[in-house]
Amino acid sequence: MAYISKIALDDRNLPPPTPEIDQERKVAIFDLLEGNSFQLPDRDDAPAPQGPYQLELAIRDRRLVFDISTEAASKAAEFHLSLGPFRQVVKDYFQICESYFEAVKTLPPSQIETIDMARRGIHNEGARVLQERLNGKADIDDQTARRLFTLICVLHFGG
Repeated sequence: MAYISKIALDDRNLPPPTPEIDQERKVAIFDLLEGNSFQLPDRDDAPAPQGPYQLELAIRDRRLVFDISTEAASKAAEFHLSLGPFRQVVKDYFQICESYFEAVKTLPPSQIETIDMARRGIHNEGARVLQERLNGKADIDDQTARRLFTLICVLHFGG
């Protein structure tokens, strides 16, 4: 049972999200809980705690924190990732999202589609960076990485 069954964002110290960001967050959480693949690897000294897992994402001390527990609320893992490798791709993603939200209001469908393709490309890059950063800590599939990247962006926006 290698999946996330519950997810929480620790956004206590962040400004309230814009309506667009709030919508992205809700969709990402819903989609993530509908289908994801998340597995902690076995360690040399012990097998990994079995899922399903509960995940809390936070930004603390300029680091992205994954706090993972089992459904029985036993601590399964915690790891801290530097935000440095995410900064540029998150910045690019927010810029293209702003362009997309503005385009939807005024531009013809062909131009909106072009911007959306660029947005998806940057989103895929962010997911790839996340998978690299989680290598050896957690195994996730591409769709899970994409959805988690969206949530990281939401946290990073205020962090």
